Amino acid sequence: VQLQASGGGLVQAGGSLRLSCAASGLTFSRYLMGWFRQAPGKEREFVADISRSGGITYYANSVKGRFRISRENAKNTVYLQMNSLKPEDTAVYYCAARSASYYGDYAGSYSYWGQGTLVTVSS
Repeated sequence: VQLQASGGGLVQAGGSLRLSCAASGLTFSRYLMGWFRQAPGKEREFVADISRSGGITYYANSVKGRFRISRENAKNTVYLQMNSLKPEDTAVYYCAARSASYYGDYAGSYSYWGQGTLVTVSS
């Protein structure tokens, strides 16, 4: 199984980025997908997750209203659209896959992880 995250970069505060995560080696439509992030010196934290069909999404309060998670099962890809970015959004962003339908905000629920993509938001 491989999860390949991409789309990170340097952006000014107020700007936007779209992260992508391409999955291979698993039946993508059978997995719920999540995004987490880890800022320097901090623990990894939940950002968002999405159901198998894409019909149900859940967000951390810190990103609600600014970020949107989506997926295209035909392309084995999950996305994270990030708008109105703030310097505190600076982190390495990871995509992850899980089969359980619960505890989506708990990193331990996820079986597979991508390598991470760095997002830096300048003030």
